[in-house]
Amino acid sequence: MKFINSNNFLMLLLAVFSIGELQAQEVINDTVKPKKQEIPKSKMRQKIDGVVATVGDYIVLDSDIDKNFLELSAQGNSIEGISRCQMLGKLLEERLYAHQALQDSIVVSDAEINSSMEEKIGTMLEQSGGSMDDLVKYYKKSSEEEFRTYFFEILKMNKLTTEMTNKIIDKVEITPEEVRTFFKGIKKEELPTFGDELEISQIVIKPEVTQAEKKKVIDQLNSFKTDIAAGSSFYSKAVLYSQDPGSKSNGGFMKVNRKTPLVKEFKDVAFSLDEGQISDPFETEYGYHIIYIEKIRGQDVDLRHILIAPKVSEESLKEAKEEALMIRKKILDGEITFADAARSSSDEKETKANGGALLNPKTLDSRFELTKLDATLYGQVSNLKTGEVSLPYIDEPRTGGKVYKLMMVTNRIPSHVADYATDYIKIKEFALRDKQIKEIAKWTEAKIKETYIKINGEYRDCDFTSNWLKK
Repeated sequence: MKFINSNNFLMLLLAVFSIGELQAQEVINDTVKPKKQEIPKSKMRQKIDGVVATVGDYIVLDSDIDKNFLELSAQGNSIEGISRCQMLGKLLEERLYAHQALQDSIVVSDAEINSSMEEKIGTMLEQSGGSMDDLVKYYKKSSEEEFRTYFFEILKMNKLTTEMTNKIIDKVEITPEEVRTFFKGIKKEELPTFGDELEISQIVIKPEVTQAEKKKVIDQLNSFKTDIAAGSSFYSKAVLYSQDPGSKSNGGFMKVNRKTPLVKEFKDVAFSLDEGQISDPFETEYGYHIIYIEKIRGQDVDLRHILIAPKVSEESLKEAKEEALMIRKKILDGEITFADAARSSSDEKETKANGGALLNPKTLDSRFELTKLDATLYGQVSNLKTGEVSLPYIDEPRTGGKVYKLMMVTNRIPSHVADYATDYIKIKEFALRDKQIKEIAKWTEAKIKETYIKINGEYRDCDFTSNWLKK
């Protein structure tokens, strides 16, 4: 396997595992041999939309290829150099995974797909600022019902594809010796270069919210509850007043089950209510909520909720800043270490126990690539020397509100060519991905032989890397 640089290498590996998004995955350029002549465009224009391929229980229409190009373009990806043969190869792979998932009795519930569909439609409408009619026209459907049916089938196939792919690679493990062998197999001139990396710690000081402000929010939510019980629309109240960006535009609507990644307090209330019930106001780290249960479907619950976060006064913000400055002074004067100050004074429970040390959510290790840091965080730490503490600054975390933060760079790793000892975790991940890719290729080759596959018309002239034509 060739290495040009670390970014290209990561893109190559991750592309294979990007299955599951709405037909907008990156097409891997080695799906077909690149030197094969493309089908003449004149022939393709004469092609009437129809079935161009069959894989087990699934078909590929000529229009499916067009729609995939449309999706790639809509996502801002370049389609230059991607042939129709390459796109067909990608679709054949997806359908093979989905077909085999059905054969292996992998279950994907309609409720799960409907929930995902509502969430994705809501996101698309919010990002585009358009209406459902605009969405229907964009996907060239005659009605919302036809669009939803089409969208549902795509999402279900993608979910089956993802589950099948996960099943193939979940059993793949790698030993330290295999990692060493993988690394030794990379030519010196092809070793990737890693950019500057940082290990970072933080102390978070949350301004106090007054009891009067909390009561104001609770009273407002109780007023909403009374209005809704008297006939007002929960949907309208959520659209107008809820501060939850993920559900506000949908009138607070959510589909949840026990596995849905929500805070415990929210799920405890949601699963304690009966259909038609509205909860009393309750608190989570995000603020105060009320929940209305629309429908209970076994383990799944259709609900609506309204979130309002109490406002923080300027006086409370000022006090939080002064506390942060006092902590910083004690650290600089040597009275306490940054780690001990985080354990005793930080208001962020996720990091205070380990001395404020941050974990990279993408890699689950302590290193952050400097150029990939959030813009705000980059501005605070990019010029800090190892052991230096930033001035307190205001941040707005995902839970809402405002907090003051102190940052410290605990370690700087300069840009360097990959080193086995220094970069073992990254190299292990690369080696594992390489082994998973080989396992998928082996699985695909075996399943092609035993699955009914038919390629029609001009597409039989495609020179696929995988033996789809069974020659």
